[in-house]
Amino acid sequence: MVLSPGFSDYVEELIAGFGKVEIRRMFGGAGVYRNGVGFGILDDDTFFIKADAALGAELKKQGSKPWSYSVKKDGTVRDIAYWSLPATAADDGDEASALARRSFEVARKADAAKAKKPKKAAAKKTAAKKALAKKPAAKAKRKK
Repeated sequence: MVLSPGFSDYVEELIAGFGKVEIRRMFGGAGVYRNGVGFGILDDDTFFIKADAALGAELKKQGSKPWSYSVKKDGTVRDIAYWSLPATAADDGDEASALARRSFEVARKADAAKAKKPKKAAAKKTAAKKALAKKPAAKAKRKK
């Protein structure tokens, strides 16, 4: 992940019609956020936006490429649900802002869905607590 000086400013200007965003530097690239929701990645001077299956299919038809990274341990390359902006949006603020808006909604819905799912660790702890609570009762019955 490498960014040229000024690329973050370019992206902020490009999607200014979408509204205020926060760009956070990380690992040589950056994440793009709005209201604490991450919906974009800046990597190698490319703006990638989060997409669901429908938006991803549209972006693919327009020539967008998926963001991918290599896992060093096994060398496999993984594609994640982020796609580059189509070439037509690279200099069209209205198109880029509309895509940013759609991407933000995808990310917001994904965050909301994650928040609704119970965490596995919490479920295991609850089951363990219930099992511990039942054990003393079983011992008491045996003593009688």
